[in-house]
Amino acid sequence: MMNDVDRAKELGDFLKSRRARLNPADVGLKAYGTRRRVTGLRREELAMLAGVSVTHYTRLEQGRAAGTSDAVLDALARALRLTEDERLYLRYLARPPVPGRRAAPRPQHASPSLRRLLEAMADVPALLLDVRNDILAWNRLGHALLAGHLDPAAPDSPATRPNLTRMLFLDERFRTLYRNWAEEATLAVASLRLAAGRHPDDRRLAELVGELAVQSEEFAARWARHPVRTCTSGVKRFRHPVVGDLDLHFENLLIPGDSGQRIMAYCADAGSPSEEALRLLAVSAREFGPSRDAPPRPLPAQASRQEGACAADRTRG
Repeated sequence: MMNDVDRAKELGDFLKSRRARLNPADVGLKAYGTRRRVTGLRREELAMLAGVSVTHYTRLEQGRAAGTSDAVLDALARALRLTEDERLYLRYLARPPVPGRRAAPRPQHASPSLRRLLEAMADVPALLLDVRNDILAWNRLGHALLAGHLDPAAPDSPATRPNLTRMLFLDERFRTLYRNWAEEATLAVASLRLAAGRHPDDRRLAELVGELAVQSEEFAARWARHPVRTCTSGVKRFRHPVVGDLDLHFENLLIPGDSGQRIMAYCADAGSPSEEALRLLAVSAREFGPSRDAPPRPLPAQASRQEGACAADRTRG
């Protein structure tokens, strides 16, 4: 959970990181002399670009944002060339919601209707996520695509529930699914930071960040760079142990209400090798069923495509 001290520090660090990535030439300023004692823009230069006093901006970098107007925040966002996600994050830090009396958060669960919806999407890998990226439910194909090495019932209990971000950094079998792991890791950290800014009083979210920062140097290094970005759609590049390489489009579908839950669903381009691989994975999941100990065996038709890699993986499993 982000208290006032944490938020003030994060606000200052975020502004400094964005000021450091801009050079005077980037914003049309002349750089006098060859030596600059700071990386990026000076405070005075940024304040001039934003049309605010140096004193006011300095107070913001010190985390003292009380009384800062939306107009000032917008002016700083323009001067710093923030993306829309970064602009929202700046707002979350500088103008946090007024705390109220709230009950302790309870673990979320998938409703029966959402479970039925996931199962009805038989040909589409799909899973239900909360704001922390905890997996609340998945359908058979979603489980086969992402976590065939895990118990299919794992999302049903908060004690065993997988978390996509935790798995990406701490689960070796999950992270090897991604052909572009480094890119996925950076995006995951950027999305988590935006979620932390949007939900500053979420204790379990703060605990997840702390756990990952301690247990993964790769996470800690990325978190320290203050990336901020959300991604509601795009392409995931998998290297699956059963059916080989897949390039799948994904969409995040927000569930109405205040739960923050969303469905993530994947699909392939029609007629593509990825569509055929996804179809074979669906057949494999139906024929062999989920296993607690290992992912389903590759189909005979896939053996030549994987050039022995799957055979080695099955031996290890």
